[in-house]
Amino acid sequence: MAIQAHLVELERKHKVLENELHEALVHLSTDDLQIVELKRRKLMVKDAIERLKHTALETVH
Repeated sequence: MAIQAHLVELERKHKVLENELHEALVHLSTDDLQIVELKRRKLMVKDAIERLKHTALETVH
């Protein structure tokens, strides 16, 4: 069950980063480096989600 809770938290973080990125892209004054950083963090969270899902599947089998 701890894996599921961690997965939910990572998915929440991913959604928050997605919203932050959207807001940054809407505002023309946003620094390009800030956008790159948000994209990088979002990708890192997505990768963590995928690794956790893979680990959960291996645990079940």
